[in-house]
Amino acid sequence: MLKFCDFRGFQSMKLLMMVLLSIFLLVSGDEDAFIGVNIGTDLSDMPHPTQVVALLKSQQIRHVRLYDADRGMLTALASTGIKVVVTIPNDQLLGIGQSNSTAAHWVSQNIVAHYPATNITTICVGSEVFNNLPNVAPVLVTALKFIHGALVASNLDRQIKVSTPIASTIILDSFPPSQAFFNHSWSPVMAPLLKFLQSTGSSLMLNIYPYYDYMNSNGVIPLDYALFKPLPANKEAVDANTLLHYTNVFDAMVDAAYYAMASLNVTNVPVLVTESGWPSKGDPNEPDATSDNANTYNSNLIKHVLNQTGTPKHPGIPVSTYIYELYNEDIKEGSVSEKNWGLFDANGKPIYTLQLTNSGPTFANNTGNLSHCVAMEGADKKMLQAALDWACGPGKVNCSALLQGQPCYEPDNVVSHANFAFDAYYHMMGRGEGTCDFNGVATLTSTDPSHGSCQLFGNGGMNGTFLNSTIADFNSTSSAAGGGGYGGAGVLMKVVFVLAVVFL
Repeated sequence: MLKFCDFRGFQSMKLLMMVLLSIFLLVSGDEDAFIGVNIGTDLSDMPHPTQVVALLKSQQIRHVRLYDADRGMLTALASTGIKVVVTIPNDQLLGIGQSNSTAAHWVSQNIVAHYPATNITTICVGSEVFNNLPNVAPVLVTALKFIHGALVASNLDRQIKVSTPIASTIILDSFPPSQAFFNHSWSPVMAPLLKFLQSTGSSLMLNIYPYYDYMNSNGVIPLDYALFKPLPANKEAVDANTLLHYTNVFDAMVDAAYYAMASLNVTNVPVLVTESGWPSKGDPNEPDATSDNANTYNSNLIKHVLNQTGTPKHPGIPVSTYIYELYNEDIKEGSVSEKNWGLFDANGKPIYTLQLTNSGPTFANNTGNLSHCVAMEGADKKMLQAALDWACGPGKVNCSALLQGQPCYEPDNVVSHANFAFDAYYHMMGRGEGTCDFNGVATLTSTDPSHGSCQLFGNGGMNGTFLNSTIADFNSTSSAAGGGGYGGAGVLMKVVFVLAVVFL
């Protein structure tokens, strides 16, 4: 029997529909989470646009953000399908914010002239204007409206969105996220900015740098929390107001932005992270600006985004992100770290090898092929010997090159021999996830451990093959600590290793 809701039921249903509509609008900002890259140009030997595009294609990078609307880059990107964000530089913002005709001319010259051959999806009107050009901030929203109006006049407003990246530093009291708010001195600009984004279906563009949050926290923020590393439950940060648990700075900052928008009565504008990354090198007072930490952060960030994990406040809702940045910028002003945020050098060589197994096709080509599996520095020699025995036994690696008189026998120590066996197993197993662990004594590196006539796997050298013989064929006279070679006591260690793997 059909029953009509009473007034209170109608109100509840109305509230539910509003919540569902809000979530739908939030999610519909993009169909899936994606990873893109920023392309800076402060290089002494900036690659030609065609070389840049060739690198993007080889790495299957499908989303890029330019810091201008360079004609050469937009032409090179034509017919590639790569989705492009172009930027109106800050030094042009005042003129556009004061003149509708200037805005229309800019759109005509830099958008209409290239679209649709070049797949331009978004226009950034300035960048971090509140921080970098505060005196121009009062005309920011007008500039956004003028640019959007020019797109409307060209029938491109549905295809191309308009927004402006803001620095996360204008969000105050960002932890716990539930109490976050935008710097009140910018409320006269932020409130109409959010209303504009809401009315045009655009995203709030946010630049998030956990590296600086960590550096400026005076030890309050643990390094692992900044790097997306797993934390024990008692180390997770808890928002006392919502009881939501946070395992990384990135999620906390995204949610802080959502709560800050809510404080201005805006709840259906999605967050798009336009910059995030970690420097691979720094000044002496920046000991955590290392290639290992940059690798860890960016690898974990990419997996986190592409897995569509979302945030504690909005689990499962995409937070698409542009990594800062494609190239190291050697002539950029500032500290050493300012010059070393890139994934590649000017020649297209990876600065480090991203660890991206099972994270989709992005960055799936060249960087993965340059990875090697080696013994972890300082690893226990007995554990290394056990892992070596396992790789050359049940692991079915052909270790004949380690026999006395063979190319990889020297130097005759457990670390060198483990490097050979680990790397052989890793490549033999297709560099799959978990194939460079060996009970915690192995690690990935972009440094090729080949030496002399011993050319290891992944460098055009000997290929790992399945073992057709028994473990007895590979008895060794290795003099390494905790030795016993591949037989005798080594077999016992091998059994201990296998049992340890099984029961961990």
